[in-house]
This record gives sequence, C-alpha cells and structure tokens, in this order.
Amino acid sequence: MSVLEILVPDLPESVVDASIATWHKKPGDKVNLDEVLVEIETDKVIIEIPAISEGILENIVKDQGSIVKAHQVIGFLNTIVNSNDNIEKQNHQKIDQQNNQDKKEHVEDNKLIQETNDIFSPSIRRFIAEHDIDISQMQSCIGNKQITIEDIKTYLNNKLETETKTIVQNNINLDRIEKRVPMTRMRKRIAERLIDAKNSTAMLTTFNEVNMQSVINTRKKYGDLFEKGHGVRLGFMSFYVKAVIEALKQYPEINAFIDSDDVIYHNYFDINIAISTPRGLVTPVIRNADQMNMADIEKKIIELAAKGRDGKLKVEDLTGGNFTITNGGVFGSLMSTPIINPPQSAILGIHVIKDRPMALKGETIILPMMYIALSYDHRLIDGRESIGYLVKVKEGLEDPIRLLLNL
Repeated sequence: MSVLEILVPDLPESVVDASIATWHKKPGDKVNLDEVLVEIETDKVIIEIPAISEGILENIVKDQGSIVKAHQVIGFLNTIVNSNDNIEKQNHQKIDQQNNQDKKEHVEDNKLIQETNDIFSPSIRRFIAEHDIDISQMQSCIGNKQITIEDIKTYLNNKLETETKTIVQNNINLDRIEKRVPMTRMRKRIAERLIDAKNSTAMLTTFNEVNMQSVINTRKKYGDLFEKGHGVRLGFMSFYVKAVIEALKQYPEINAFIDSDDVIYHNYFDINIAISTPRGLVTPVIRNADQMNMADIEKKIIELAAKGRDGKLKVEDLTGGNFTITNGGVFGSLMSTPIINPPQSAILGIHVIKDRPMALKGETIILPMMYIALSYDHRLIDGRESIGYLVKVKEGLEDPIRLLLNL
C-alpha cells in the first residue's frame, strides 16, 4: 500500500504562510494525475496543488481556512486504485445490502397492513388508503383508542394546519437569513493596504473632464484595420496608458516615490492596471509600457485580465509599478476619488463616457464626455503639478495625434 503526502509547495519570496482556499476533492474521491486537489491563497496570489499520482484522496489534514507553511503536510493520497474485481465485488455487496433492506421493509409493511386490518373497519381502511395516511404516525398522535372517521379527519386537519404554519414561518424567515464567512487573505490584505494608504499619505483628489469624441472617431475609423493587422481589438485602455505615460514624462514627481526622507525618481514607466477578479481587486503591472505600441498594450491587458479572472496571476505580475490606472467606468461609475496604491504617489481614475450637452464655440452640442480623477500624495506633489498632469492627460485623449508626436 503506497500513501503519498500532499505538501504545501515553496511559497513566493517574502510570503511567510498561506491559507487553504478550496479543496476540490473529498476523502474517498478518485484523483487523476495532475488534477488540481486544492488551492492555497497567499496575500497576493492563488497557488494550485495538483496530484502527483493517480489514486484516492485518503485524508485531509488541513481544512479550508487553515493557515499553512511551505512543505507542510495538508493531506494524504493513496496511490492504490481499486481493481475492476474489487469494484465489482463492492457493487455486489451494495446490491445484497439493498435487497436485504427491501425484504426487511416488505416484512414490516405486511405486518403493519395485517395490524391495520385487525383494528380498523373496511370503511376506515378505505378512507386511510384514499388519503395516503401514515398509520404509525397517526396512532402516535391519536393514541391506541378505538379510532373513528371523525378522529382521522381531525388528525388530517391538525396536520394540514401545522404544515401551513411551518411554510408561512419559513417564508417569513427567508428574508432574514444571516451568514458569517471569514475574509479571504487577499481581501484582508486589500483592506490593510487601503487603511495604510489613507493613514500614511496626505491624499487629495483633483478632477477634470475629457471630450472623448476624437478617441471614439479614431476607434471607429481604424478599429477594423487595427484588429486585422494585430489580432486584437483597439480598446480605450491603450489610449489611457499612452496618455498617462506622455504626461508622466513631463511631470516626473507623479512617477516618484517617497522613501523616508528621500524621493526616488524613476526613468522607466511600469503602469499598474486595476482589475476586478472573483477574489477581489488586484493591480498587475505592465512593465516598460513606454516601449510598447498600442497593440502590445492591449494584448498585455487582455493577458493580465484573463490571469486575474482564472486566478493564475503570479507574484511577479503584481510586484512593482510606478503609477496605477483604475477604470470604474466599466461598472458605470460617473465620478470617484480613487485611493493611492502605496508606495506610489498618485493614481488616475477613469469613468464612464456619457453623452452630455456642452458649450462649444458659443453653441450647445451633445458630446461624449468623461470625468477623470487624479488622487495624489500632497507631501510630494503640489497642486500645480497635479493639475498640470491631469490637463496633460486630458489633452492627450482629446487629441490622440499628440500621443504619436510626443507633444
């Protein structure tokens, strides 16, 4: 008999422990080679643990929610799989057990029928059969006295009234259900970082609005050619990333960090994109985004979004980044004040595009307008830089040719 230990793999650097997120198998379940047995969750990523052999999950040592460390035993896998003979033998045993049970129930039913025939008159027996009454249950409620038709009718009325009250009570309680579930490690980590950002930065938000007509016209004019040439749709996010980068080049404070009493400036542009996943908000990074064309940016965003949705993001996908873009517009947000992603100094919030009446050259026309918001750390970034940066982003989106000419 061969039993293998199911071990926690090596955890990412700087991660001390993890928690059991989900067991995909129960003890006694058959397991195929490389089939995912369990998922463990760290502060940043989900790690899948596959079966290293075919077999049966014999035992689970650490249940869902348990805290575990690298190389810790969390279960056992029995590599002995039942042969066809054993399976057939088990099936015969189950059939024999079922037959014995059926025979026992048949004997008991015959005994009950005989007792009923001895106690009740033919009219009462007929009434009992018509209403499918459980005789043993009725007798426990009425007693062993001489039972009449009126006794049985009273029993049926009381039973119906009780069942109706139960149904009504259950319906009343349906809207008052409470459920307590523990927070996932990722959700707790998100909460910690949000509180840390609020408490450790002098955060302020400035707003502006953007006429998105030029971007929309560009997508309509070149969208099909772009997709045929690059195999990916021309979305809005590549315009946002390009506009952000060109503005960062002119306002380096926005691309800098505070480290104790020092300011760290960066001559590279790693842009985080906030992505909503089933387990919470994550911010994977597009590295060296300034060296990518718009097709490369779109492909990278699609790749990161798919990883986030499937729980495949790795620690290196989430580590680093100098500036974050968060797009609440995909959920319909008109305006918000995004929270800085520490240790970064600023974050840009993108919102939903709405047709609104606007004054243009003395006339009122309908334009696709969008609010943008820049939250920034006022310890490092003054109003002049923050407002100037946001205006630069606005200009890049309202006139996309500027993004190509680095203007």
